[in-house]
Amino acid sequence: VDENINNWYAQERLMSIWFSIAAGVAIVLSCMGLLAMVLLIIQQRVKEIGVRKVLGASVQNISVLISKDFLLLVIVAVLIATPIAWLAMNQWLKDFPYRIEIRWWMFALVAMVALLVSCLTISVNTVRAAMQNPVKSLRTE
Repeated sequence: VDENINNWYAQERLMSIWFSIAAGVAIVLSCMGLLAMVLLIIQQRVKEIGVRKVLGASVQNISVLISKDFLLLVIVAVLIATPIAWLAMNQWLKDFPYRIEIRWWMFALVAMVALLVSCLTISVNTVRAAMQNPVKSLRTE
C-alpha cells in the first residue's frame, strides 16, 4: 500500500516539476512580450514624448502616461486567469485525500507579484525614454 502511494506521489512530484518549468518559461516569455510591446510603443511615440518634455511634462508624468495602458492589460489578464486557475486547482486537488484549501489571498499575492514584475518591466524602459533629451526626438521637426 505504501509503495502504491509513493508511486502516485512520485508521479505528482514529476508533474509538479514539469508545471513549474512550463510556468517559468511562460513567465519569461510573457515578460519578453511585454518588453517588446513597451519598446514598440515608445518607439512609435518618441516625438510625442519629446513634445511633452518640451512643454514641461515630468519623467513621472510621461512614465505614468505610457505605463497605465500596459498595467490595464495586466489587470485584465489577472482577472481572466484567476477563475481559470481556481477551477484548475480545485479539479487537480479533488483527487487528494488530504488537501489544502485554496484561499483568496493566494490569488491576491499572485496578482500583486504579476503587477510588480510587469511594473518593473515597463518602468525601466519608460523612464529611460522619458529621460532622453527631447532634442534627439524633435531634430527632424
